[in-house]
Amino acid sequence: MRKNAPDPAASPLATPILTAFEASPDRGRGLARDMRVRWALEEVGQRCEVRLLSFEAMKQPGHKALHPFGQIPTWQEGELALFESGAIALRIAERHGGLLPADDPGRARAVTWLFAALNTVEPPILELTMAMLLERDQPWYVERLPMLQDRVRGRLDDLTRRLGDADWLDGDFSVGDLMMVSVLMRLGAASPLDAFPALAAYVARGQARPAYQRAFAAQLAVFRASAASRSES
Repeated sequence: MRKNAPDPAASPLATPILTAFEASPDRGRGLARDMRVRWALEEVGQRCEVRLLSFEAMKQPGHKALHPFGQIPTWQEGELALFESGAIALRIAERHGGLLPADDPGRARAVTWLFAALNTVEPPILELTMAMLLERDQPWYVERLPMLQDRVRGRLDDLTRRLGDADWLDGDFSVGDLMMVSVLMRLGAASPLDAFPALAAYVARGQARPAYQRAFAAQLAVFRASAASRSES
């Protein structure tokens, strides 16, 4: 299926600016949400300036003018400022060829999968991973954990059935797949995909894409440089 052609009006006058962690809490594993934007940019062959922020800087008025909740990533494109990784990835996909189908129904379905990744699949995954990280010493943890795991398994069962034996969720690789793979990566050791081989293979296909590899290497280099700088100080 042919992808959408680049928008002639999409060439910005200035290089877009992406904000990212100066020292990512994921220790360079590619789980920080700026990674999703980096991957989208690599898929469409576009460049940006990456502005690294400390946790302190993220809470300052200047950054909160871009992101009301003091998080990353943010995206500045001329006078336009966006936040939320899904909104930024969609903006990139809409303005450059490579991440959305050419036909209107196909585009709509790809966008639907982007929202499904963020609104349906990611919330129970985040709830599980945060509980395992922060609530292990709470009296309710042992009773609550099976419920959280069941919610994640339910989503993974449904996604497995929908994917079937296809490589991607709806035809060619799209921004919907980019976001879904990114979300599934957050499971990590909290709920490995061993019981879902089709999804494990799906994630592996996403991570094997050259664009993903370039994006991952870029964010890992930032983390390693930050770690080296901290060790020397």
